[in-house]
Amino acid sequence: MSYLSLSPVDLALAALLVLALGVSSARLGLGIGRPLVTGSLRTVIQLLLVGLLLRWLFASAHVLWVLLLALVMLLVAGREVLARQERRFRGAWGYSLGTVSMFLSSFAVTLLALGLMIGAEPWYHPRYSIPLLGMLLGNTMNGVGLSLERLTAGAWQTRREIEGRLLLGHDWREAVRPLRRESLRSGMIPMLNALAAAGVVHLPGMMTGQILAGAEPVEAVKYQILVMFLIAAGTGFGAMAAVLLGSRRLFDERQRLRLDRLAGTGTRDSSS
Repeated sequence: MSYLSLSPVDLALAALLVLALGVSSARLGLGIGRPLVTGSLRTVIQLLLVGLLLRWLFASAHVLWVLLLALVMLLVAGREVLARQERRFRGAWGYSLGTVSMFLSSFAVTLLALGLMIGAEPWYHPRYSIPLLGMLLGNTMNGVGLSLERLTAGAWQTRREIEGRLLLGHDWREAVRPLRRESLRSGMIPMLNALAAAGVVHLPGMMTGQILAGAEPVEAVKYQILVMFLIAAGTGFGAMAAVLLGSRRLFDERQRLRLDRLAGTGTRDSSS
């Protein structure tokens, strides 16, 4: 299988496009110049380091190193989910909700795909397991982050309605059901849009990468369909787990709404 190699000059030309964008944004006063430069530098450094790490990991292909890298990816993704929430849960709950949800969904779906669908030998081979887990974690992270953000922000905005349902005799599940439904929809909308637009509006990344690397287009399409379905399942189940666990955390054992468990809402019990 042949592919066209990129030179440092090719990458420098692409970087000039980003530089031109930064100059244009500065002239328009958009205030995104520093984040654009920082993000671009992080992209270069992180991807180069990952490339060197994966080269070594592919050569060793030891299960312990693969699991360690997968754990690091999960922990970093959990941190990113926490950073995207304005009103996140306080303490360990704020970090563990997203991390546990992604572990239950992404890791389970990845293991299922490696063992039953792709049939990699061995099942943990980093050439298959790490890229697949990375794609699932990246998309699940977005779904879980959007769902939790909508849940916590919505609980603060609609606290009077929720408390009103509690006063009318509803239990906490009924009181928060509309918010849970809306939170799940928010987390799944990007995934639904991606499913609807794949192949018509855009060519997904994995398929494009395989075609550029010389793969037969129909074979690349089959892999992309598999990945899209896995991402849809991982994102959906991850968002469900996060919203179910998070909505329960919003109430105490006496079924009182406890917004003091959210950062940025004060320490007063909202139902008192």
